[in-house]
Amino acid sequence: MAEITTLLKAARVDKINPTDQLFALLYDQLLGVVRRQLRRQDHRRALDTTVVLHESYLRLRNQGVLGLESRNHFLAYAARVIRTVIIDIARGRLAEKRGGGERPVTLRTSIAESASVSDEQLVRLNDALEELAGIEPRLASLVEMRYFAGLSEAEAAEALGVAKRTAQRDWEKARLFLQANLRDE
Repeated sequence: MAEITTLLKAARVDKINPTDQLFALLYDQLLGVVRRQLRRQDHRRALDTTVVLHESYLRLRNQGVLGLESRNHFLAYAARVIRTVIIDIARGRLAEKRGGGERPVTLRTSIAESASVSDEQLVRLNDALEELAGIEPRLASLVEMRYFAGLSEAEAAEALGVAKRTAQRDWEKARLFLQANLRDE
C-alpha cells in the first residue's frame, strides 16, 4: 500500500500519469470492483468484466495526471469511471430498446448483498446519484465509494477526510434520498 501512495506522490510532483503502474498494482482489486457492479445487473445481459475494466483503464489513462492522495482515493475515482462505463452501456441498450417497465430500485446498506439490477434501474440510480451530487457532493462521493467501489465505512471516511460517524450519518442520508427518488411514481 505504501508503494501506491509513493507512486501517487511522485506523479503529482513529476506531473506524470501513473495509471499504468496503478492498474498493474491494483488490477485484481479493480477487477473485483467491476465484478461487484456487474453482479447487480440482469444476468441475461451480463457484460464481460475484462472488457469493462479495460474500457475503464482507457478512460482513466486519457484523464491524464490526477491529484489523488491515496489508494482509497484512486479506487473511489476508478469506481466512478467504471460506473460511467457501465451506465453508458446501459443507456446504449435502452436507446436500442426504447421502453420497458420500470421496477423500483432499493439501495441496500449491506454492500455484500447483490440484487439483480436492470439497465433501467441502473440508469435511474445514476440519475438520482447525479441529482444528489448537485445537492450534496460528499454524499454522492460516499455512495460511489461504498456502493460501487465496495470500500468499508472506515476506508470511505478516510478517503473523504471525515470521521467514521460522520460517514455513517452521511450514508443514511444518502440512502434515504436515493430511496425517495427511486420510488415508482
